[in-house]
Amino acid sequence: MKLAAKRVVWGLLGLALVGGAGWWGWPDAASTKVSPGTAPAGEGAAFVHSMQDTVPDGDLRTAPGARPALASDPLPYAELKRLFDYYLSAVGEQSIDAITLAIAHDLERRLSPPQVPAAKRLLALYLQFKLGLVELEKKPELAGGDVKAIRRRLLAMQDLRSQFFSAEETQGMFGFEDDYDLDAVARLEVSQNPDLSPAQKKEQLAALDASQSAVLRAAREAPRVVLKIEQMAQTLRAQGASEDDIYRMRSKELNPEAATRLAEVDREEIVWKSRIANYLSERSKLLKAQDDAPPTQRELAITQLQQSQFSPDERRRLAAYEL
Repeated sequence: MKLAAKRVVWGLLGLALVGGAGWWGWPDAASTKVSPGTAPAGEGAAFVHSMQDTVPDGDLRTAPGARPALASDPLPYAELKRLFDYYLSAVGEQSIDAITLAIAHDLERRLSPPQVPAAKRLLALYLQFKLGLVELEKKPELAGGDVKAIRRRLLAMQDLRSQFFSAEETQGMFGFEDDYDLDAVARLEVSQNPDLSPAQKKEQLAALDASQSAVLRAAREAPRVVLKIEQMAQTLRAQGASEDDIYRMRSKELNPEAATRLAEVDREEIVWKSRIANYLSERSKLLKAQDDAPPTQRELAITQLQQSQFSPDERRRLAAYEL
């Protein structure tokens, strides 16, 4: 899980709201680069620099005591999509070919052998679908930031998916995202409807609340629940509690998997803060050593230092620490 894990994932609607380039989270393949000597994440060296101290998303493990999965068994579609997206977040640091090879290697390592061919087929379809989204982005009739344009993009994306995936695959990989996105669009349509009075809007939003599935309702409540639990964790730390005590508290309030993920986020945050502290120290020494150098030379030296320690995405965050 990456350092960005503390952000709430709101589904594809968040991308649709942005509009313009990058709706679909797939940069131009022509801008990617190949970093030689990289290894699949989870086997020592990180797949790319920005994945340092992370593990691939997607729980493909077989439950203890369960029989080995057969080729005819359903694939863990949602977990496979999480695994694909983990590696595809490296677009820009690695080539599509290198990412595909890394995912295939992970599938062979983590799935039952009879299921590997079907999972690789699903990966090939997913890559084609993502490339299809890039072409979809270019259609002018899908541009715009109003709620009607958002719905058009959402429906166009779903129509494109149907060209690649079966109903079972679509439900497994995108079912929750679809429920979330359609619910969010419906809420936007209510809130932006000028023909509705405040009372009518409140009534229609309440109707949407009542029609939500239990899973969707839990997802919408999750940010508030996590915030409350993290406030409890901070209080326990201030009282001198150990990380084991905090894990037990989280497990009681959530579930073991969620508690483990939050613990991973804590560890990743510690690693990130350590890297930032090291960078700021080296930056300070560098600026002191080049105190009399021209500004352009100093800026170049800082840029080279940043490039040697951080990925492009990470470098965008550095300004907040340099104040």
